[in-house]
Amino acid sequence: MYKIKQIPEDFIVKEMNNIEINEQGKYTYFLLKKKNYTTEKAVSTVAKYLKKQRKDIGYAGAKDRNALTEQYISIKGQIKKQDINLKDIELKYIGRGKERINLGNLKGNEFIITVRNLEELNSDIKGNLQIPNYFDEQRFSENNAEIGESILKKDFKNAVDLILGSGLKELGFEKDVKEHTLKKPNDFIGAIKKIPKKIRMMYVHAFQSLIFNETVAEIIKAKTNDYKKINYSKGQFIFPNNEMQNQKIPLIGFGTEFKDNKLRDISLKILEEEGIKLRDFIIRCMPELASEGDERYMFVKAEKLSIKTEDDELNKNKKKCIVSFTLPKGSYATIVIKKIFS
Repeated sequence: MYKIKQIPEDFIVKEMNNIEINEQGKYTYFLLKKKNYTTEKAVSTVAKYLKKQRKDIGYAGAKDRNALTEQYISIKGQIKKQDINLKDIELKYIGRGKERINLGNLKGNEFIITVRNLEELNSDIKGNLQIPNYFDEQRFSENNAEIGESILKKDFKNAVDLILGSGLKELGFEKDVKEHTLKKPNDFIGAIKKIPKKIRMMYVHAFQSLIFNETVAEIIKAKTNDYKKINYSKGQFIFPNNEMQNQKIPLIGFGTEFKDNKLRDISLKILEEEGIKLRDFIIRCMPELASEGDERYMFVKAEKLSIKTEDDELNKNKKKCIVSFTLPKGSYATIVIKKIFS
């Protein structure tokens, strides 16, 4: 079985962004380089070091923890023109500008991934490679989708139970939720509201992502018999062996409108099996979590793809492949690796 992320240096991510420098701007831009940190934890550490509020720092996308990553952040206010070094965090001063960096404000990402523990690999893949635009394991964490589903079903007690069993301790919110449940044992909505809106929205988005994955898999199976199956924690990825026509697939919400009946039948059947209706994405007791829905391409291209094979110094008598490519924002490099090596 192949290995990735055997060491952080095996997974390198570099954000591609078009930042406009304007020294009269009220934001200061840095290139954040990190390892062994989630983006959120790194940003919180930087905020504490600079004595800034967390809300004053913006970034365009979350990057993996077990990796070497580079991404741009904006900090409200004028920060001294200097580079900053902390343990496993490096900030390189870029300049100032007028715009805050927000989620989605990036072109894409460049990846350099070392895949280890391989036998001889004969691969002539290069250039561009079409892959299903699945959300991978990182989107779902331990039980993000299940928490989102419970919130949509208005089963807030179960949502709190799942939240307290998830990774909130690392983010620093577990204590607030626990304290609220001790003071007001039946106020599950209040307990959930102790978590920042951004994290709560992540739960709803994780459920939407799961429905998207299942919809894409069902469409592929309906259109071709030539595919391979790969198991993951939430089910199966279906990878067609040949290129297929691309189309936009809904990220289901209360405002979703379907472009054809086949897509509608597939999506609504999956929702029905989960016990969810479109109107459940309107959450009256937490209206800030209501989701109208969106769209996402069914397939995406990994571009500038190259693969170089060498001896694997960490696994005796094995080979490693250094795989480099670019992806649009929001797409998962680990799906590319699964497509090639699974």
